[in-house]
Amino acid sequence: MSKWRVSRRDVLKGTTAFAAASVFASPIRAQAPAAAMVDQKLIDAAKKEGKVVWYTAVDLPVAEKVGKAFEAKYPGIAVRVERSGAERVFQRIGQEYASKIYEVDVVNSSDAAHFIVWKRDGILQPYVPEDVAKHYAAEHKDADGMFASFRAWGCVIGYNTNMVKAEEAPKSFADLLDPKWMNKIVKAHPGYSGTIMTSTFQL
Repeated sequence: MSKWRVSRRDVLKGTTAFAAASVFASPIRAQAPAAAMVDQKLIDAAKKEGKVVWYTAVDLPVAEKVGKAFEAKYPGIAVRVERSGAERVFQRIGQEYASKIYEVDVVNSSDAAHFIVWKRDGILQPYVPEDVAKHYAAEHKDADGMFASFRAWGCVIGYNTNMVKAEEAPKSFADLLDPKWMNKIVKAHPGYSGTIMTSTFQL
């Protein structure tokens, strides 16, 4: 897990501005590194690598737009978007690392617990983009500079208005524990979606 090319880390630094964390072996630090600017030297190093591989759980159209925006800002650096559910992304990285396959450069997940595990296992590279250092509140970035918030989303309860009256609809996830909803709830599988995994634990 510790065999890495310096150029990979250079590419990482040029790309973490648009993702939640980096995936590179690194010792745990006592504090976050100083904020880093994307300068021409860094851009030139990234161009030598030629591409950045981004594993993400963001909706594919959104992820592709982010990738295209990055390519437009940094011509000569291609973004390969690999989109899947957050839990599948987590499984994939675990399997690849177990097989000594180090393909991913940057990762985004909708399950915050993943970053705790990746940090614990020593596979994240510390890096603090300048805008994160300037504008992010402490609760939205790791104290050691291993990851930062990338997005916020709402996980709401929808109901069929033809079958459930507004006054009878569940108002919270706790309401779903009422026996009257047994066999009447449909949701995505928590083994695929990080958002669903998080909401399932809320129950």
